[in-house]
Order: sequence, then C-alpha cells, then structure tokens
Amino acid sequence: MSEVRDNAALSRFELEVDGHTAVAYYRASPGLITFTHTEVPPELGGRGVGSTLVRGALELARAEGRKVVSRCPFVSAYLGKHPEFNDLLA
Repeated sequence: MSEVRDNAALSRFELEVDGHTAVAYYRASPGLITFTHTEVPPELGGRGVGSTLVRGALELARAEGRKVVSRCPFVSAYLGKHPEFNDLLA
C-alpha cells in the first residue's frame, strides 16, 4: 500500500493499492477542504482501503492547517467514528 497523496490537479486524494487507485474527491478553498465523494475499486473492497485513504487525507489537511467539511457519507461516517479529527471540522 502506498502513501496517500494529494492530486491537486484533479482535486482528489489518491491511494494506490495492488495496481488500483482509491480516491477521495474534494473542493478546495482557502484554508478549507470539502470532501464530496469517495471511490474504492471493487477489487479493494473490505480491506480498509477507504478508511486508510480518508485517514491519510485528514492527516494531510491537518499538516496544511486546513479545516474540513464533509459532503461525502463515507467521510462523514469515518469522522463520526474518529473523534481525534474533530479539531479539523469547520
């Protein structure tokens, strides 16, 4: 499993696993990331790839000093289970 990276040109965070790419799309504005949709290829389902992707994306947001808004049900569910990221919520 590779590291989560920010592909700003495509407005998405990416995580490559076994030749497949999981993505978390976002809209960026000054100091803010709004997550809009997360996609995990079926080949990677059930392996925690989505959670690893979202955790990495949130850690990158924190490192950049950005706040987070979720419009994605998966990201919202993740945030609900991981209060350690509550400080990022806008």
